[in-house]
Amino acid sequence: MMLRFVVMLCLLLWPLLGLQPASARDTGVDRHVRHFMVEPSGAYLVTVEQIRTIAQRDVLHDYARYEIGYNQALEDIIAVEAYTEKADGRRLTVQPQQILDQPQAASVDAPMFQVMRLKRVMFPDVEAGDRVAVRYVVRRHTPLFPGHFEDLPSARFQRQRDFRLVYDMPATMLLHADATGLVPTAAADLPAPAAGKRRYAWRYLDGDNARIEAGSVSELDYGKRLAVSTFADYAALARAYQDRVGARALPDDTVAVLAARVTGDVVEPRARAIALSDWVRRNVRYVGVHLGPGGVVPHAAATVLANRYGDAKDHATLLVALLASAGIDSTVALVNNGNAYRLPAAPTLGVLNHAIVYVPSLQLYLDSTADSVAGGFLPAALLGKPAVLTHSGEFAMLPFFQQAHSRTLTQFAIQPDGSSRFTITRTSSGALAEPYRRVPDGDVAIPLRSPSNGFTQLPGPARLATTYDLRGGLGDAVFVFAQEPERRQDFVCPAIDAEDEVRFHLPTRSRVLALPRAVHVDDANFAYRSRYARRGALVTVQRRLKFRHTAATCTPDDYRRMRPALERMLRDLRSQVVFRRS
Repeated sequence: MMLRFVVMLCLLLWPLLGLQPASARDTGVDRHVRHFMVEPSGAYLVTVEQIRTIAQRDVLHDYARYEIGYNQALEDIIAVEAYTEKADGRRLTVQPQQILDQPQAASVDAPMFQVMRLKRVMFPDVEAGDRVAVRYVVRRHTPLFPGHFEDLPSARFQRQRDFRLVYDMPATMLLHADATGLVPTAAADLPAPAAGKRRYAWRYLDGDNARIEAGSVSELDYGKRLAVSTFADYAALARAYQDRVGARALPDDTVAVLAARVTGDVVEPRARAIALSDWVRRNVRYVGVHLGPGGVVPHAAATVLANRYGDAKDHATLLVALLASAGIDSTVALVNNGNAYRLPAAPTLGVLNHAIVYVPSLQLYLDSTADSVAGGFLPAALLGKPAVLTHSGEFAMLPFFQQAHSRTLTQFAIQPDGSSRFTITRTSSGALAEPYRRVPDGDVAIPLRSPSNGFTQLPGPARLATTYDLRGGLGDAVFVFAQEPERRQDFVCPAIDAEDEVRFHLPTRSRVLALPRAVHVDDANFAYRSRYARRGALVTVQRRLKFRHTAATCTPDDYRRMRPALERMLRDLRSQVVFRRS
């Protein structure tokens, strides 16, 4: 279904952001130690110590406070000590009234999630050259998975002079590990583990970190991180998750009645599944609490339906129940909702922080939390990622391609004084169409126009840029793709299917002095066409771009091969039309 929406040009070309190395604004952490003492039940006590030197005044806003997020249904913060150490050696102790406890933003308007809390430690009288230190102890009294422990810590992307992770485990619990950029260490300065405990410890290999490149995959995919888990494999993790869901995904009468009403006379199974997913997406408010910190036990499907809000696991549980009522078997799929595309060898929820639904008989993935895409499509952030199916424990790979087309028509009516009036028409279909369905009366065109004084200087010669693009259009896609001169990290490279057309309605008695030449670019990934034409007082610029790749991410080698094609497209996008008015 093609949908049209005429919008005002409120942005010029999307600016390219220069990124600095993570170490450019501060000198890093002097000491960070996390010491876990794990019990056979999976409960644990963790002590965290951190000391940081504030090297520059411009980082005070970032580091003059320290935040501790916790779930009070699962854990208690039993001690917090902190101080500011002045350059002259004086210590200013953080007072109780300088430690604030408040609900996390996601839970403010959602009573079911009031357990999500945040302690904010405010360091007193912090200046450049001071050190800030915090030590706190958290008691996890209710494990996510009874009898198991898993963790995915990573150091912030900055210098870490003494960063250590220590796990004292029951001797009967084998801890699997997958470490990158950390090495085993003895942790000799810490008290010896208690009787019956075995110690595992790792030390961060300090050193300069490469700049995080624009659009790159998560540093969890290539940076320094540690995954530890008592699960032997992801199938065991999936079984544990499914055990925690239990009967909560079983439909009751209210769920069954709703499923019958939503599907009505719809016969085709795929259409029935999408109708149910869209109902949840439109009628159950999404409260963004990631798996792990928010727990893994969803609310019962009937409870989510009654309250009309929930997090990802609640959405998935309700949708599974609705599908079951409609005779459609489905399973929860655990996946990453950020920009991580790899699973560590040690199974952990640290990467699998989102829950969607998979219908095996239809090979259909559904994410009812995604407000911007209709049922049958996935948010771009999920494409091409590995998932774990909780019913079977099997791995699955989410599709890396889905139909999504956009067309942008920009029209300028240039006046004799050099001012202009313009309109932009954006047409989208497939995965990009859903936001336009919110336009009143559906498939309509709303004639919004805007004046632009001083658009060009007449009588000229005047130069007209040929790319005036809303974010998300063809020009923006190329500029974002090519914003790094070279790459050393894998990066996200989604499929592109876009058309742009620019029409210049020149004032009377105008003469075109220069018109760019058409450009054709064809290689293994790109198909690009541009065309320039004049007919009377109308100058038309037409461009079409398709980009395809065999995965959702590209490598530095891929980028080197693509760069010549990108350079040709960039030159064309920066071309100009030159005209003069007599």
